[in-house]
Amino acid sequence: MALLASPATSKGIVVTVPVLVLSALVAAVFLFFLLSTLSSCSCPSASNTPVSGGNNAVGGGLAVAGSANFPLSTTKEDVEWVKGQIRLNGLHMHDNVLRKGINPRTRAQQLEDLKNFKGISHYEGPESDNHTALPCPGELLVEEHHSNYGEPWAGGRDVFEFLAQSSQLKPDSRVLEIGCGTLRVGLHFIRFLNPEHFNCLERDELSLMAVFRYELPSQGLLFKRPLIVKGEDMDFSKFDSGVIYDLIYASAVFLHMPDRLVWSGLERLATRLKPYEGRIFVSHNIKFCSRLGGEECTKRLMSLGLEYLGKHTHDSLLFNHYEIWFEFRRSKA
Repeated sequence: MALLASPATSKGIVVTVPVLVLSALVAAVFLFFLLSTLSSCSCPSASNTPVSGGNNAVGGGLAVAGSANFPLSTTKEDVEWVKGQIRLNGLHMHDNVLRKGINPRTRAQQLEDLKNFKGISHYEGPESDNHTALPCPGELLVEEHHSNYGEPWAGGRDVFEFLAQSSQLKPDSRVLEIGCGTLRVGLHFIRFLNPEHFNCLERDELSLMAVFRYELPSQGLLFKRPLIVKGEDMDFSKFDSGVIYDLIYASAVFLHMPDRLVWSGLERLATRLKPYEGRIFVSHNIKFCSRLGGEECTKRLMSLGLEYLGKHTHDSLLFNHYEIWFEFRRSKA
């Protein structure tokens, strides 16, 4: 038995009944397996999917993983794992000598090329059609600013780990750095903290250009909106007077300031530090205090509501180096 197409058509299509029945059975089996697969899906439910706070959303809803999901500092297990990987791969430590690389040009040579050839990729034409219309100094493109502070750039991670751990920092904490330079340390705080929770006062213009035109864009951290202000003489008037900081730190900055200016800054900041729990850390030395003599320094700190808690030595995982830090707290509300 067959079903014929309409007589009106010049050519008929013949479909037998067994074919129709077989097609229906195949479709039913396919639908059964499809429904079974969907019902047994092991995809996480909405309640199990981590979602960051609304302020961390970028790109119209793409959530950025919260910093709380990551360990704050390196553990002993991490160090042992690294040692094991080096050993398993048969790697050997080399002397500290300059070796020829894949593209062996010094930063000075790279900078000369940038000047001669107008950058890595350059679009001619008016600014409206020029992708590089927002200028970036060549010194930043070859990362000369990574060598401006006398110590390896990688040391910034060590400083962050020590300060964040010592002050029991959380993503919603508030941090102020005095003299953040080109964010050798600050980048790690900005990444860890909630948006707008990192503040800095910096005096050097090229360092600030490095911050805004290189470091923040290259690290994908523009959405964090740190408040970084050009200023000197410990003038914090451009910062929100209502913000109370959990951590205030100065890394090798007070070394270059007269004692009078350091004390003036501490006086302005004392009431901006969270009582008891908040911390001020100063690296390298506290000559502004020790030059007064122990008893006189203690009295002066007390007059500001501050208390000296002690000295810490922090070792670096990345290179043969350690830093000395001095810790203070606000001893009264």
